Amino acid sequence: MSGKEIYDLGEMPELGYVPEKMHAFAVRQDRFGEPKDAWQREILNVPELGPKDVLVYVMATGINYNNVWAARGIPVDVIADRQKKGEPEDFHAGGSDAAGIVWAVGTEVDDVKIGEEVVVHSGWWEPDDPWVLSGKDPMLAPTVRIWGYQTNYGSYCQFARAQSHQIKKKPKHLSWEESASYMLCASTAYRQLMGWSPNIVEKDDVVLVWGAAGGLGSMALQIVAALGGKPVAVVSDENKRQFCLDKGAVGVINRNDFSHWGIMPNTNDPEWKNWMAGARSFGKAVWEAVGERKNPKIVFEHPGETTLPTSGFVCDTGGMVVICAGTTGYNITMDLRYHWMMQKRFQGSHLANDEQATAVNELVIAKKVDPCLSETYSFDEIGHAHQLMRENKHFGNMACLVNATEKGQGKS
Repeated sequence: MSGKEIYDLGEMPELGYVPEKMHAFAVRQDRFGEPKDAWQREILNVPELGPKDVLVYVMATGINYNNVWAARGIPVDVIADRQKKGEPEDFHAGGSDAAGIVWAVGTEVDDVKIGEEVVVHSGWWEPDDPWVLSGKDPMLAPTVRIWGYQTNYGSYCQFARAQSHQIKKKPKHLSWEESASYMLCASTAYRQLMGWSPNIVEKDDVVLVWGAAGGLGSMALQIVAALGGKPVAVVSDENKRQFCLDKGAVGVINRNDFSHWGIMPNTNDPEWKNWMAGARSFGKAVWEAVGERKNPKIVFEHPGETTLPTSGFVCDTGGMVVICAGTTGYNITMDLRYHWMMQKRFQGSHLANDEQATAVNELVIAKKVDPCLSETYSFDEIGHAHQLMRENKHFGNMACLVNATEKGQGKS
């Protein structure tokens, strides 16, 4: 099989032929800063495959906040981190959500076939990790990484390299860009909501969802509703209210109606009473949204520093605050009296394992969860899309076309 050294985006080689070079968007350390400047288009070598790897001809990519972090080099310089592990590349070609076509497979791959239309979930770990081989949750393994953030050659590449276990069925009713937009957020949300038994969503449970109009929050709203719970959305803009109601929220709270956000004052400080008045007022707003005096059994967190004190306070007795990020900051404060006396749980959560990714993908295939794709951009607008996310100027999920030549392709 022969072909060219590099193909234009959208120009499809003969199935199975792997060119030497490819188009990609990458970050380099001397460009760390605002995403619109850090992410630039380059020509890179197509990566070689390990025995359990898969090469995906990427049709479209999703946009996620982790690659806002990668662009800024904060909180982790992912390039330096990989170099410490012995990887030679001086660039980060990221992207943690992909939809595309399986183009080549490693020598030990027997569960994925060349030509299959797929999506990729972002849980990555070393295949020979003893923890994984023993049958334990891979997301707690020492070698776990976020694909396309902590690993290279993600979905901002014309050809992405993933592990075979990451490959899931593409929903046939969705376009390439719709299929590319949901998996990281949806699987992360699913693990937060269903991965920490006994604190999982059950019928009529109230679940408070922060940032409910964003990519992660919009997935959480729909998952909670699909599982019979009652999601309450928190937004920062009235223009996002109807969007949340349409995605299953039983009520919506505008956080700008309150002013007690940020680090909680010391409990001996006179200002603490004002903070507590704000937190109690917010708790009453939750009751009003639900229509009864019922506190959240689960608080779905990701802002972190500015909201966590309130989350810990309003969470129900025996309930759980579960967090997967700290988009407003990493320093947290909490009134522990309410935490231990009411036996609440504060749980960290990270990505999803294969079973959780499959479970949420089946909800999408069954049309119970919509990707919430708000906007699709071109390949050359990858930096711009990250800048919008950095500035919180987006609804739902975003995608960029890679090898797909126009919107709407890929449905069957």
